[in-house]
Amino acid sequence: MKHHALEQLQIVAEVDQDYLYRVLSRSERLERWAYLLEQNPDRRLSTLHQTEYQPATTRAAMRSDGSPISVAFEDPVLRAAGLKNDSYGEAKRFFELTDRQLHKVICYCHFGATVNAATAAHYVRKLPTWKQPSIFAWLHQMFAR
Repeated sequence: MKHHALEQLQIVAEVDQDYLYRVLSRSERLERWAYLLEQNPDRRLSTLHQTEYQPATTRAAMRSDGSPISVAFEDPVLRAAGLKNDSYGEAKRFFELTDRQLHKVICYCHFGATVNAATAAHYVRKLPTWKQPSIFAWLHQMFAR
C-alpha cells in the first residue's frame, strides 16, 4: 500500500473533508496527536504561560509558535478532521479536553518555557484514561486531613 499526504491526494482525487471528521473519534484524534509528537521526540516545544490564571476568553485565544498544539495543527489529517487553528481554546474543543487536562500538556508551570515532544506525547497519551476527580472525591480529600 502506498501512503500519501492529504494534499497529494487532493491533486489526483476529490477528498471528502467531512468524511474524515466523522471517522476520527476523540481517542483517535488524541492518538494521532501523540504519534505526531513522537515523530521528533527531542524537539523542544513552547509552553503557554500560566494558563490556569488567565480569564477564559484570554486562555482560549492563547497560542505559541512551536507548541505541542502547533504540532497537531501542522498535520493535514487533523486539520481536515476539523482542527481550525493552534490556539488553546481550539485544542480544548477539538480534542474534547477540560482545562485541567490541557493544562497538564501545555502549561509553563509544569515544564518551564519548553517541553520536549516525547514528554508532551506522554501526557497526551494519558489523557483518554485520566479522569477528573469528582467533587465528592475532592471533598473527601479536603476533609480527611
